[in-house]
Amino acid sequence: MLTTAWRPAATLLLLGAVLVPSTPAAPLPAAAAPPAAAPLRPAAPTPAKAAIADDAAEAGPPRPADLVVLQERIGHQGKETIGVFSPVADAVHPALWRVQLWTQTSDRVTIATDIVRCSPTAPMRVTGDERHLFVRQLNPGGLITRSNRLDHLIWWAVCQPAQAGRDPATLTGVARQLGYSGQLQEREEVLPAPRR
Repeated sequence: MLTTAWRPAATLLLLGAVLVPSTPAAPLPAAAAPPAAAPLRPAAPTPAKAAIADDAAEAGPPRPADLVVLQERIGHQGKETIGVFSPVADAVHPALWRVQLWTQTSDRVTIATDIVRCSPTAPMRVTGDERHLFVRQLNPGGLITRSNRLDHLIWWAVCQPAQAGRDPATLTGVARQLGYSGQLQEREEVLPAPRR
């Protein structure tokens, strides 16, 4: 069964201001795309990950061709797979990307839209549910914990596709080479979701 989680597709939250694009986001022309605009590439699967992916794929609907699996684990609902696909740069703000978040459990697939900002001075992920928006300011190259690991996995997969699927705790040197200080303050702001 395929379900779609509600996300404010036309609303971008940027530095406390809500930006509503007049037209849907479109891919940037190749000349205007930032260096991170390469398509997502999955990390080479290990035999154990390949077996888990095969089992999950058999149990549910077909996965998107460009899905990059970021996290697989066994939880209280059984096997859970989280990945991203179809990143699209915002037409007005090239450092902002919309990406589809795929969450698959044993009984359903949820597809949501997240916003990721790749800026070296203000990297972030915006996600949410029916009632709340979660604006998470990130620190690429900084401390990775259980509570921020998924945010960083998604951020790296969108902003630096060559690093997709790698443990973000091992990417400190890469972050420094890309201009991220590793000294940014991580914080989360919870806002009420816009009414439909």
